[in-house]
Amino acid sequence: MSLVISGAGGHLGRRAAELLLDRVEPSRVVLVSRRPDELADLAARGVQTRYGDFDVPASLTEAFAGGERLLLISTDAIGRRVPQHVAAIDAAKAAGVRAVAYTSLPSPAADNPALVARDHRETEAALIASGLQWTLLRNALYGEYRIPEAQAAVASGTLHHNQGDGRTAYVSREDCAAVAAAWLAGGDEHAGRTYDVTGPELLGADDLARIYAAAGSGRVTAENSDDEAFVDGLGAAGLPPEVCELLASFGAAIRGGHLDQRSRVVQELTGRPPRTVAEVLVGAV
Repeated sequence: MSLVISGAGGHLGRRAAELLLDRVEPSRVVLVSRRPDELADLAARGVQTRYGDFDVPASLTEAFAGGERLLLISTDAIGRRVPQHVAAIDAAKAAGVRAVAYTSLPSPAADNPALVARDHRETEAALIASGLQWTLLRNALYGEYRIPEAQAAVASGTLHHNQGDGRTAYVSREDCAAVAAAWLAGGDEHAGRTYDVTGPELLGADDLARIYAAAGSGRVTAENSDDEAFVDGLGAAGLPPEVCELLASFGAAIRGGHLDQRSRVVQELTGRPPRTVAEVLVGAV
């Protein structure tokens, strides 16, 4: 039986696949993507690549055929991905997949203002109700997404934010991929478990300003604003309105204490400590 990764052409899926190949034989690995040709380098290592489109549910049952464990990576279609994910869960069940891990968000409760929380909450509920063996990989906010923020802060000397005094434990995408690979190569010990996949440090805006300043050999001051002013500032910097609203919603979630989890999951599942934001920024700022 195969180990299947959906969304394998994305950053997280591809890296999870590469790390999985350090653990298992390539012949056991199936990579599913809308553009499987982009995975030719991994196919050359002996993995199977298959076409699968979350907007074409019929393609997924065939793509997941013969799979035992499926890493279901959330799509980027915010607001319409619940039916995509439900179609994938249904296809996994029809294909005979036994266990599914879904990449979610810490604390996707109804009162979490992050715009992605509803999608994750409803997908989690659908997976748990499916009858499949399930694991929830609730990935914290990516440390890699701090890179453009750090670059802008170092250039201007100011870290503009709307997270108030809130703190969160940003996690490296590399560590999320390593946890996912560990789950794929593992067994029933992960069944019915919810893992908050976080970095090692709970950081506030002042902490980030200090880290950014050190990375850029300059001076950075954190400046808090309300959500409306923060959105306006992002828009003035050229970001699309939907991105501005999304980023502001994450700041509000941090401010409200919804993303203040910190765990040892990376260490426990991979055997090594998670990367810090400072380590993620090395050479990038």
